[in-house]
Amino acid sequence: MDANSFVFPNDPGIAWSIMIVLYPYITGLVAGAFVVSALYHVFHQEVLKPVAKLALVTSLCFCSCATLPLLLHLHHPERALNIMVTPNGTSAMAGFGFIYSLYMLLLVVEVWLVFRPTIVERANSRIGAAGLVYRILALGARKMTDGSRQVDDWAIRLLAMAGIPIACILHGYVGFLFGAIKANPWWSTALMPVIFLISAIVSGIAGLIVLYVGMCWRRGVKPDADCVRAMCRYLWVALVVAVSLEMLELGHMAYESGAEWKVLSTLLTEHLAVSYGLIQVVIGSLCPFLLLLIAVRPRLNPRLMTACGGLASLLVLVQVFAMRWNVVVGGQLFSKSYRGFVEYTVPWGGREGIIAAAIVLTLPLLALWLADKLLPLWQDSEPSASLPFETGSRIMSPEPIGAAFAITAETPPAERTQPVQAQLTSPAK
Repeated sequence: MDANSFVFPNDPGIAWSIMIVLYPYITGLVAGAFVVSALYHVFHQEVLKPVAKLALVTSLCFCSCATLPLLLHLHHPERALNIMVTPNGTSAMAGFGFIYSLYMLLLVVEVWLVFRPTIVERANSRIGAAGLVYRILALGARKMTDGSRQVDDWAIRLLAMAGIPIACILHGYVGFLFGAIKANPWWSTALMPVIFLISAIVSGIAGLIVLYVGMCWRRGVKPDADCVRAMCRYLWVALVVAVSLEMLELGHMAYESGAEWKVLSTLLTEHLAVSYGLIQVVIGSLCPFLLLLIAVRPRLNPRLMTACGGLASLLVLVQVFAMRWNVVVGGQLFSKSYRGFVEYTVPWGGREGIIAAAIVLTLPLLALWLADKLLPLWQDSEPSASLPFETGSRIMSPEPIGAAFAITAETPPAERTQPVQAQLTSPAK
């Protein structure tokens, strides 16, 4: 047997598959989207107003599906609630159950408060089944006063302030779990929770840019250039911090050159050469870094800025998924002997296959589509000049009126009175 390929008999393969990769990926989108929403509600970043509602509902939709990968990974998912019924006070997983429930409740209440004026208005104006749905959502409220709006705004800001640390804990604890496994040198680092948290903010901002630009394209409207540029600026800063922390962690391991560095260097250069070196570093980090530098230029053409920002965001989403894959799956590819590696191929079928993972990623988007049908996720805008408007009992278009004013302004006064004088002097028939 080759001394460099020895695998313990109890190391036949990996235990945490693609579903455990999806779980921190989805929770990262939840935390990152909520941070963008909090930037508007708490820190009054008015430039993010067009995506404030979208960010909040996106966080709720992805949070509602965040536990699905864990349930699919469990052999007995019906026992999942036991972690909360009979919790262990020293277990991070038990604490997650309560934090997740608290965060889900906070999101539901905040979304309801944000959309309450629209819900009440539609409860009074809609009839039939749609009106019944809105009346149920209104919880008996039939009108909105200025005082109730002020109370709602105060409550929204308070919930957003409380949600920031909860969202950070919700995702940071995943990195805490991996960092606490001392037997695995690829995971055991104090920077792991921070890296997971910063990468969550990166993925959330990138996901919002993709959703916002995609919704604008679908509706046939132009994205708000200032909003997209601001999100690209936040994304660039978060990406720089995330990549710097990852490189700092890897550089520290290489400089320390402990007994485990030999197997880790082989892991990175051979078994994770494509997913880490090519996808995560080159395609997912270097290319978005350069594209975002172009997108944040103040006098750049809006279409070019949107294209660069959207493409960079797509690459960043791929980078974050590759990072989750390299951490979760890559940390299980080498044997506990530090002298051999195991192989892992993702199956297409089964509850932990590629098809199941694609369905899990599609469900939050489906929930977001349904929410868009029920609630006005799109930021209200001023009426367009090309739309007809109502005057008295007639529907008039602004274009003929504008043309009439233009003709009147350009026609000399003598010529304007000629038709009237001709009509007065003409003999009656």
